[in-house]
Amino acid sequence: MSHRDQQQERQVDHANDITEIEAPVERIVVKPKGTSTTPEPSTPGSSIHGRLHGTPEVIDDGGVVHQYEEREGSRKGRFAYLRTRDFWIVLLLTQIIALAQTGTNTLTSLINARGTSIPAFQTFFNYVLLNVVYTSFTLYRYGFAKWTKMLVKDSWRYFILAFLDVEGNYFIVLAYKYTNLLSAQLFSFWTVVVVVVISLVLLKVRYHLAQYGGIVLACGGFALLIASDYLTGSNSYAPTNALKGDLFCLLAQTLYGFSNTFEEFLVSKKPMYEVIGQLAFWGMFINGVQAAIFDRESIRDAHWDGQIIGYIVGYTLLLFIFYSLAPIVFRMSSAAFFNIGLLTGTFWGIVVGTQVLGYHIHYLYPIAFVLIILGHFVYYGTEGVLGEAKKPWLGENQELGESGIGTARRRAEHPNAIV
Repeated sequence: MSHRDQQQERQVDHANDITEIEAPVERIVVKPKGTSTTPEPSTPGSSIHGRLHGTPEVIDDGGVVHQYEEREGSRKGRFAYLRTRDFWIVLLLTQIIALAQTGTNTLTSLINARGTSIPAFQTFFNYVLLNVVYTSFTLYRYGFAKWTKMLVKDSWRYFILAFLDVEGNYFIVLAYKYTNLLSAQLFSFWTVVVVVVISLVLLKVRYHLAQYGGIVLACGGFALLIASDYLTGSNSYAPTNALKGDLFCLLAQTLYGFSNTFEEFLVSKKPMYEVIGQLAFWGMFINGVQAAIFDRESIRDAHWDGQIIGYIVGYTLLLFIFYSLAPIVFRMSSAAFFNIGLLTGTFWGIVVGTQVLGYHIHYLYPIAFVLIILGHFVYYGTEGVLGEAKKPWLGENQELGESGIGTARRRAEHPNAIV
């Protein structure tokens, strides 16, 4: 064989070696719906360094969430989120939830006024109803095997959530036995403080200056509501043990702050029906055991008549509405905004009281209500088109989150969907 033929053979062998080294690289391309996902043709200058161990190459081509933000943000201009449909839906939902909470507070006061205090047993039926509806639906969607696997993997998270929620409900109901409605309402703002601190420290949420301004403005309006209650004497019947009742209120609002923030985190990553179902599943057991231990004598001594039973039925249905709508607000906004919305509950309580209990609306009430609602607008004055639906812990394109009702991913993927 000639020297020239040997040289050509070595070149062919070398080319074969290069072909073996340059094995196909897995390319994961994230593109919006409706765009081509065909990979770009390879070029001779493609580097093979760092690929010899088969590490897949993940290529993110922009992400549908990011593209939606840029497109819709430029279209909306200033006050982008305030000009979206989502903002008005969230505002409406928070007021419906505030009305539901006002109803539960009123019914609890009426139950206590009849000489009946069953703080654990009173809430038990709510967890039963939620469990029947949402756990049943989860089993239907998952099947028993997948549901059991989820239970083994995530039960500890849901147990903590349920424990925080059950104890919050227990202590707020127990507080009404010792203090009046006015004193209990004073501590509603504390939940906002707890949520903001937890979100800053644990979830790495960073609030804008306008958001802090909105919180201060809403809390100022709430303080005006409380001052109006004090001036008119509304909701200020003599407490049996004000200090004890106020401490229970403070504890309850702290527990609510932790549970609201934790639930916001969970529903951003999991289906809502799973989270609500598991909250109810474990809450039913925790609440049932607590009622059996602490409420036995109260249940035995309670005045069980049609009126008390009617109050409990109404309380259960209103809480069911509360628990069903809250996760949507957590997804579309945040636990902080959720609790700001609840500050209007005192105003709605007085409005209901004018028809039911003969209250008179003080001139400060409408002013206070306007300040609270204005706080909602200031809070979102500088937010982008997705508002707080885009969660910082889910990644830039929300790739770590759930694509379900109220999420930023769903809004970007289905712009015409209502929620």
